[in-house]
Amino acid sequence: MAGEIPDLIAEVRTGTGKGAARKARREQLVPGIVYGGGADPLPLNFKYNYLLAKLKAGRFLSTLFNLKVEGQDDVRVICRAVQRDVVKGLPTHIDLMRLRRASRINLFIPVEFTNHEQCVGLKRGGTLTIVRPEVELNVLAGEIPEKLVVNLEGLQIGDTITISAITLPEGTKPTIERDFVIANISAPRALVAAEDDAEEAEPAEE
Repeated sequence: MAGEIPDLIAEVRTGTGKGAARKARREQLVPGIVYGGGADPLPLNFKYNYLLAKLKAGRFLSTLFNLKVEGQDDVRVICRAVQRDVVKGLPTHIDLMRLRRASRINLFIPVEFTNHEQCVGLKRGGTLTIVRPEVELNVLAGEIPEKLVVNLEGLQIGDTITISAITLPEGTKPTIERDFVIANISAPRALVAAEDDAEEAEPAEE
């Protein structure tokens, strides 16, 4: 299961329609709504600076949040749309969707590398080059892995780790179909430079 799901704090918006939304914006609030999950839609307000910081943190549309609203049960949500001012690009409305445990969503899951001390390639001076520190996966909302684990034990210089080398939780699959690279054990720079010098020193064939 997921580790710490970030909170998204909001308050209930009284009134609906354009008038209530304009009033919220005048008060430095961003109106929004949460829907789905077998419950009625709930109008919300978000503090402007708080929401802007969340948006600037990145991947707002692919992050699972724990929505906290006073007087309401916490619920897992994902953002479905961020409406922005056409001139300034600042948020003017947020659409959130409640998730059931059986809902499928795309999320970025971090990759953790273990057993560095048992990695032959690293012992010989190689470098772990991480291509993807996180991987986008299609997951069940009720079965979100906290992380993907890559075991470096026994890997040699030149070895490449692809997504197929990682055992994914049942019901989880990458959003990219090809067997893409997660990381590799690259040779020490001195060794690469020495090999390049050796190639340049070889006489050309006549």
